[in-house]
Amino acid sequence: MDDRPGPVRAAVIGLGWAGSAIWLPRLRRHPAFDLVAAVDPAPRPDAAAAAASAGVPVLATVEELNRERVDFAVVAVPNHLHSEVATRLLRRDVSVFVEKPVCLSAAEADRLTEAESNGQGVLVAGSAARCRADVRRLYELAGTVGPIRHIDLAWVRARGVPDGGGWFTQRRLAGGGALMDLGWHLLDIVGPILGEVEFEQAVATTSDDFVHASDAAAAWRHHEDAPPSADAAPIDVEDTVRSFLVTPAGTAVSLRASWASHEPCDVTSIRVEGSAGTVHLRCTFGFSPNRLPSPVLTLLRDGEVVVAEVPPEPVGSEYDRQLDELPALLAEPATRGRSVTEAHRTIALISRLYESARTRRTATPARRG
Repeated sequence: MDDRPGPVRAAVIGLGWAGSAIWLPRLRRHPAFDLVAAVDPAPRPDAAAAAASAGVPVLATVEELNRERVDFAVVAVPNHLHSEVATRLLRRDVSVFVEKPVCLSAAEADRLTEAESNGQGVLVAGSAARCRADVRRLYELAGTVGPIRHIDLAWVRARGVPDGGGWFTQRRLAGGGALMDLGWHLLDIVGPILGEVEFEQAVATTSDDFVHASDAAAAWRHHEDAPPSADAAPIDVEDTVRSFLVTPAGTAVSLRASWASHEPCDVTSIRVEGSAGTVHLRCTFGFSPNRLPSPVLTLLRDGEVVVAEVPPEPVGSEYDRQLDELPALLAEPATRGRSVTEAHRTIALISRLYESARTRRTATPARRG
């Protein structure tokens, strides 16, 4: 991005739920940005109306954008288009903010690396979890508990399968189910705690007990990007993943991500166990209305539990905070290549976990009657 003064000229690519409900209104009201365009070849009538009321032109293709017209674009299209659209924009020297998952394969990550390296645009990956006030407070406390021995991560929804029968539940379009969706966010949390570690062991199991049930759908996402039709493609993704990871140094990470469960409400739990104490956060990530009343963060040391203060914030504040920090990230030379490197590492790990789950299912003998 160049050094011209004034607001950052922004565009939103994709006017589905994320583009129209999260990014369009936030970019409109944020003083650091000037929302100059949206791109969607076939926007829903309500999304098109919202853009029109804001005076934002809706273009049909990203080829109508270039560095002379826009400084950066939020890529909020279906998963299988994330890397393709981001690559096309980077090759036009436009910086991009890409929602997770950044890519669905190592090959896509390679293309993003090439496009960013050879152009003037910068890629920044969405990192909503790291921008939550309660998670940042957890990071502070995790630095006081000595060497980390174990991290337990869980994001378990009571009912929250997105877009049942649409693209979200088709592996070829979404890349996977709960692991690719919620799991990527949980894995993103680990970085600031453990650093750039590799995992020498990675095993997983998946299940699909809820994903076919109509009453398991995410109530807050009824107006998804592509409503299921009578001839919708078969659902072929998991609603739950359970995994266990171990670093070469012996630090363990357990992860569970569930789109639906038997729980009464949606709960996110992050537990960091160190040699000198344990930090535990219970909250609810995302926009689900079926949430805990407020986050609870505790520090356990020598049998004593201390409840830590967490600044209150409205639902969705982590997205505003990402926009607060984005202009500086776009201007910082060290940002270049960082998100793609992390995406390479994350998609490689997710691919290993899916392969572990497939191998385990194949190897499981049939039940006897």
